[in-house]
Amino acid sequence: MKNMPPPARELAIIDQELVRLDVRRGQLLARRAYLLSAPTLPVRPGVPQASPPASPPVSPPASAPPSAQNVLLVLGGVLLAIAAIAFTLVSWGHLGIGGRAAVLTGVTVLTLAVPVPLLRRGLRSTAEAVAALGLVLTVLDAYALYRVALPGTDALGYSAAATAALAALWAGYGTALGALRGPLPAAVVTAQLPLILWALATGSSALTVAWALLVTAAPDTALALRTESRTVRCFAGAAAGTAASGALLVAGELSVSAWTPLVALRPGALLLTAAAAGLFVARRHHVRWGAVALVCAAVAGLAGIAAVGGVVRTAVPDGWTTPGYLLCAVAPATVLRTRLPRPLVRGLAGAAGLVAALSVLWALPSVAVALLGEVAAIPEIWTGVPAPPWPGRPAAPVVLLAVAGALAAQAYGPHRDTASTGAKAEAGIGAEAGTGVGTRARALALRGSLALGWAGVLVLPLALEAPRPVAVATPLVLTAMALTVVVGPRVPGGPPVRITALVCALAGSVAGSLTSLGSRAATVTALAVLSALFAGAAVSAVARAVARAGEGARVRGADAVLACTAVVCTTALVTASCAAAGLSAGVTAVAVLAVPATVALLAAGPSTRPVAAPIEITACGAALLAVVLASGRAPVLALVLALCGVIAAGTAVRAGRRAVAGHTATALFVLAAWVRLAASDVSVPEAYTLPVTLPALAVGLLRRRRDPAASSWTAYGPGLAVTLLPSLLAAWGDPHWSRPLLLGLAALALTLAGARLGLQAPLVLGGTVLALVALHELAPYVVQVVGALPRWLPPALAGLLLLAVGATYEQRLKDAHRVRRSLGRMR
Repeated sequence: MKNMPPPARELAIIDQELVRLDVRRGQLLARRAYLLSAPTLPVRPGVPQASPPASPPVSPPASAPPSAQNVLLVLGGVLLAIAAIAFTLVSWGHLGIGGRAAVLTGVTVLTLAVPVPLLRRGLRSTAEAVAALGLVLTVLDAYALYRVALPGTDALGYSAAATAALAALWAGYGTALGALRGPLPAAVVTAQLPLILWALATGSSALTVAWALLVTAAPDTALALRTESRTVRCFAGAAAGTAASGALLVAGELSVSAWTPLVALRPGALLLTAAAAGLFVARRHHVRWGAVALVCAAVAGLAGIAAVGGVVRTAVPDGWTTPGYLLCAVAPATVLRTRLPRPLVRGLAGAAGLVAALSVLWALPSVAVALLGEVAAIPEIWTGVPAPPWPGRPAAPVVLLAVAGALAAQAYGPHRDTASTGAKAEAGIGAEAGTGVGTRARALALRGSLALGWAGVLVLPLALEAPRPVAVATPLVLTAMALTVVVGPRVPGGPPVRITALVCALAGSVAGSLTSLGSRAATVTALAVLSALFAGAAVSAVARAVARAGEGARVRGADAVLACTAVVCTTALVTASCAAAGLSAGVTAVAVLAVPATVALLAAGPSTRPVAAPIEITACGAALLAVVLASGRAPVLALVLALCGVIAAGTAVRAGRRAVAGHTATALFVLAAWVRLAASDVSVPEAYTLPVTLPALAVGLLRRRRDPAASSWTAYGPGLAVTLLPSLLAAWGDPHWSRPLLLGLAALALTLAGARLGLQAPLVLGGTVLALVALHELAPYVVQVVGALPRWLPPALAGLLLLAVGATYEQRLKDAHRVRRSLGRMR
């Protein structure tokens, strides 16, 4: 019994044998190829000769290489065409009518026939060039026929017939020679001219020309949708779009300029016909040409709206044309509730949406007047200025409210899951769109409905010329309603709708504030209402956030905006109340500080902690306003700065505000002291610098106690420099002896203290100031002494000094190093 190797060993042996077989097979194939390529093989007697294996047939090349024959053919065709053109232009008059016709016909036929053998030989590019030349010759034939045989014929009429004949001829030629790509597109382009030229030749109206364009676009559309040639499809599609656009534009202009319903019906019939054709095309070809169906449906919707709206326009008063067109857009918008194919639904809905968007744009100037029209009343506040000029669009509220209602109806219609519907459509199930709207579209519709409804109600008082109190109350009521949406527990659409409502509330507050500038009572009342509304909304929003996430709740953008707006409105209320009461600017500035003081107290509580930082920053703006109001009188400004410092110091008690608020409070106290001193005509610099130096030294002392390793320059350097440097400059310019004496004593005390305590900053600063003061005081006497001495003595003394220093240089150097080390050991 034969022993079998293990499977792994057997597999390795098989692999080795296969490799050997592959190598041997490659050698045999190479030898076989060599033998087949040999020209003759000697026949050995007795050895049977194997017949060579049949090789597969080799297809001929797609195109033959260029040869002298091809070049001659091309040159001959070109020269023949040139000769024909030259003969036509120069020697035409020497022949009779029959000869001329024969020559032209012969040259044209010969030129058009040359591409046939060229295509057979694979010279496609050459055939294209010769065919293009032949097409040009046919145009010359038509022109020559007109000049010779039909000179009295109407030019436009003959051109219409000639272009029709040429288009038919080129189409047949291109169909017969399908390999040529030029004749068929040329035929498509030429076919656009016959009907238009015929309409112009007969002196038809613009409406007839539009019908000619529309009829021309019909076969172009059919050709673009049915042909398999991509080039022809592109040319036909472009021609159809151009012709249809021209027809729609002409008919639309006629519809807009019509003065009676009967006149508007004529272009309306063309528009409705174009709309029906577009819907037919979209319905028949939506599966294969989805994008084309979408465009056709959109154009059909716009054409239908323009047709019906043109008739409605002639029957409504001036200023109500836009609502008429908007009413006509309702019908295309209803397709969202049908089961039409999706491209049709999207196209018709897009047409309705475009008309609605244009209507809203038409109404926007009215909204701008309602919002900011009272800005012109700011320079004449509380003088009873009249309302802003109305832009003459009484239908603006109707348009805005109608579009808002349409969007609301779409938003609250049947809901459709966008993802599942899209999946069905991709799977081939959803040839129809289904009913309802998607989630994202529903949210957008809700936001648009809210904004447009708010804008429509806002402009309503101006459109109705309502009394002034109604005009003031309307934006306030709208603000209250918008804030209700912002702080509501459950809002359809979620955060995006809340943000839209917040923007509307802010805009309403601006409109209400500006509208109330006509009288004092209206301004104060409007600002009080706005302050209460925003404060209540902010309290409600923050309370909900704290209840949901506790004291560590993170602030949301909407909550912060509500709280900051409440602070702004309260500041404006305090300012307006003081101005209405006739109080001075200084008293108003002090009263305004009640706002940041209240904010500082509220921010310390746990209930307002999520919005503490935003409202504190906003309160800083109120404090800045108080400073600006008090800037006219220095004593009042000093008081305001001091009160701001007190508020900042109170804020610094909180752990998270100590650094920023503490430094701010110190700076404010110092500024208050400086302003007060300046108001009292105090010019002594120490009165300004000591209030800074003493707190700075106290802070440095506390820091050194907490951190003994801290440098004295960091702890005491800034505080000492603030007083020493200005005092030194003042002492150098002071002719009296009291200031230098006191400054010198203070510098001496600092020097001794620094040496005693081992502190660099007091020692260096004190010693430097002491030396400079002494130099300043002794300089006159030194000058007098030097002037009394002989002229040779100062140079001699300087020389002796240099000799002494040079003799003891090493010792002086050691002393300098010792001093340096001593200073280095100090802090």
